[in-house]
Amino acid sequence: LFSKDGSLMFQQVPMVEIDGMKLAQTRAILNYIAAKYNLYGKDIKERALIDMYSEGMADLNEMILHLPLCPPHEKDAKMTQIREKTTNRYFPAFEKVLKSHGQHYLVGNRLSRADIHLVELIYYVEEIDPSLMAIFPLLKALKTRISNLPPVKKFLQPGSQRKPPVDAKALEEARKIVNK
Repeated sequence: LFSKDGSLMFQQVPMVEIDGMKLAQTRAILNYIAAKYNLYGKDIKERALIDMYSEGMADLNEMILHLPLCPPHEKDAKMTQIREKTTNRYFPAFEKVLKSHGQHYLVGNRLSRADIHLVELIYYVEEIDPSLMAIFPLLKALKTRISNLPPVKKFLQPGSQRKPPVDAKALEEARKIVNK
């Protein structure tokens, strides 16, 4: 996995080969793909909003993704923190953005990478506790709208490339691979 031939610039994943390039680092990859497929705003102001929203989502996303790694005696406290941050900080902010302009998407009334990230985050939150979405009707509508886009709908079907939430078994398998 970690090649000495330089194909992994920082000797870590992710790395994507696209358009004759080997791109490393998650944000660089996401920005490139978003720009290539017109999901990164029409001007610098829209890109700034998309980046700002995406960074906020990344904060909550990181808490959720680290949950399976946390020691069992800390899990309840982490879950409480995730629930609190979801319902009192992050999701109210995104609900407010959608309500403030009355449009279907977060930025420029067209699909952007921020919308896709937010829907992914909503799925993660629902896997933890579906009741957390009850007070966010605009976010639920955004999730439905994006989930029904044909490529997204296909991706969400059973048997697709979408990975299930990390559990203890998957975590143990990953550790075995990394520690070889």
